[in-house]
Amino acid sequence: MPVRGGKPSTMWLLSAKRRQESVAGSTVSTMSESDMHLLNPAPFGRILPAMITPMKPNGDVDFEAAQKLAKQLVADGADGLVVNGTTGESPVTHMDEKVDLVRAVKEVVDVPVISGAGSNDTAHTVRMVEQTQEAGADAVLVVMPYYSRPSQDGIVGHYKAVDENTDKPIIVYDVPSRTGLKVKIETYDRLAELDHVVAVKDATGDLAAAVEKQQRTGLAWYSGDDGLFLPFLSIGAVGIISVIAHVAAGPMAELVNAFDRGDIHEAQRLANRLAPLVHSLNGDGYQAVMAKAALKVRGVLDSTTMRLPNIGPDAAQLEKAKAGMQAAGLL
Repeated sequence: MPVRGGKPSTMWLLSAKRRQESVAGSTVSTMSESDMHLLNPAPFGRILPAMITPMKPNGDVDFEAAQKLAKQLVADGADGLVVNGTTGESPVTHMDEKVDLVRAVKEVVDVPVISGAGSNDTAHTVRMVEQTQEAGADAVLVVMPYYSRPSQDGIVGHYKAVDENTDKPIIVYDVPSRTGLKVKIETYDRLAELDHVVAVKDATGDLAAAVEKQQRTGLAWYSGDDGLFLPFLSIGAVGIISVIAHVAAGPMAELVNAFDRGDIHEAQRLANRLAPLVHSLNGDGYQAVMAKAALKVRGVLDSTTMRLPNIGPDAAQLEKAKAGMQAAGLL
């Protein structure tokens, strides 16, 4: 990724940081319908699967299978990939495995590869950020520090430490259902002032707050909830970091393209079509398990082995994934 003066270049980020333009302003109104674009540019792509980490039956990371999967997801319509996230079983993979996974995926795709690099230990987070960026990650996804429930000043201090030790863009991951943190809007103002913070993965489910946060900070917004993809686009999000994109990247790309050109009815139709899949893969809260189940049903993944405390999908979960895919017209 091009970098100028230690900061991500404006060409790469496409002015995502502190964009204050109105997408419904005079520029759009003077365009023909065929030229109209409702969405702001997306710095890392619009459809980003939160990629599972394939594992061999003995529990070793299967890097060859990861490369095969990464290529398949891009062929399906993904224009960015996230590795080493929660759906990638990041809590149970080790530093060397995370680094090697970044290298393996970067070797075979030509889309942005973002690496999860978050922990509730700031020093450990910094080490992960340093090593995954050295391995070639185009950006890092850094989750809010979980379990320890730091103060708002502590949250800012955590990201400041990361910011001082990276040359790559930082995506803030806000997922209060997992972290136990309520992040104030004023804290977002402070995070947006850090040099490398350029985007947010928003899994708060709070659309009203997202509107204000985005307007105040100018950061690029990514939905972190499959079921809220279309609503988030409607309030200014530029894309999604997704579970269902493991098997639905194509229809999701169609959805975002329809919205971007102003065909809201088509976007609604596609969102409704995908709703059963959203429910089947996300409804029970076992996203990593169900993503592997869906890939197994699709025939893309041979082994659904997972590391404890997660357990690979059973027959009922495989059937649930299959039913959701069938209802969405994907089988």
